[in-house]
Amino acid sequence: MDTATFRTRLSAWLDTHDLTPDPADDSLDAHVAQLDRVRRELWEAGWMRHGWPEAVGGVGGPSVLRAVLGEEVATRQLAEPGLYSMVEVLVPTLISYASPTLAAEVVPRLLGGREQWCQGFSEPGSGSDLASLSTRAVRDADGHGWVITGQKVWTSLAQYATRCVLLARTGPDPGHAGISAFFLDMDSPGVTVRPLRTMHGVDEFAEVFLDEVHVPGDRLLGSVGDGWRLAMDLLPHERSTCFWHRVAHLYTRLDRLIDQREKPEDEAAALGEAYLALHMVRCRSHATQRRLAASGRLGPETSVDKILLATAEQQLFDTARDVLPGSVELTDPAWRTEYLYSRAATIYGGTAEVQRNIVARHLLGLGKE
Repeated sequence: MDTATFRTRLSAWLDTHDLTPDPADDSLDAHVAQLDRVRRELWEAGWMRHGWPEAVGGVGGPSVLRAVLGEEVATRQLAEPGLYSMVEVLVPTLISYASPTLAAEVVPRLLGGREQWCQGFSEPGSGSDLASLSTRAVRDADGHGWVITGQKVWTSLAQYATRCVLLARTGPDPGHAGISAFFLDMDSPGVTVRPLRTMHGVDEFAEVFLDEVHVPGDRLLGSVGDGWRLAMDLLPHERSTCFWHRVAHLYTRLDRLIDQREKPEDEAAALGEAYLALHMVRCRSHATQRRLAASGRLGPETSVDKILLATAEQQLFDTARDVLPGSVELTDPAWRTEYLYSRAATIYGGTAEVQRNIVARHLLGLGKE
């Protein structure tokens, strides 16, 4: 099915199937429950299966169909875009690194809204510097499984997650080569999750404590020592493809801002600049979708996507603060929450400084030692 036909048919279906969330409940619990509902109904109707391989319950087709679906979900405000887009980060990883049997078993559960997953990368002493992580996995007594001990932090939705894609050190090498990846069941004995309250008032993140947690041998993703390679394959998705949904959401915020301004001539130049910044990200995201479709892989060039998205998001909410004086600070909790969340745009998924270093070294060939 081509993109235009898919969008037309999807839009018609959404027009006749009410997936609108309850406007009276803006809690994180409600957002996660709504996310489950949206994924489940889209999966059962077949829409969530497009762009995914048949081996994991999909119906095939280009990956851009997933972007179109996410854009429709975000534009109609059916699910929080950041939560919805986690599938674009974790599912490609499971398909690439898990055994075919495991991927076929678990991927439909996530896409079908029966499970939530999380990503256990960052640690208290190694946020953007994954190579310095200290969580350790050692062979268990019979040599078939693993025992993991350590701590993760800033783990999105860990308190709701059934499973976790986790990095741990399995070898003596202090750098990249000693890291492996695991697919951990979050109800395993020894796993403790503690939600973290952020400045925008939502417990979206959590810290995860791992106290001699047993992981079966068949939950190793890839081979021993493949953790860094997995991370380098996963992070470009976290820094690019899922932004299609985020940009669509930000366009709705811009429309709202234009509707709420008191005078039509107020801050016209600033609004125009905010629009151009969003348009630039969307054009870049479109190019990234085409690159993914052509090669099946993404690389360090996605750091450009991340820089553009973070810049545009903060610019939009800075503009809202200027155009609607007092709303962020005093009168509008919705604007205030999103403004505060936008401050993290240059931190999550790798800081802006890290992204610029990647661009300088890997794309421009600068700063090599």
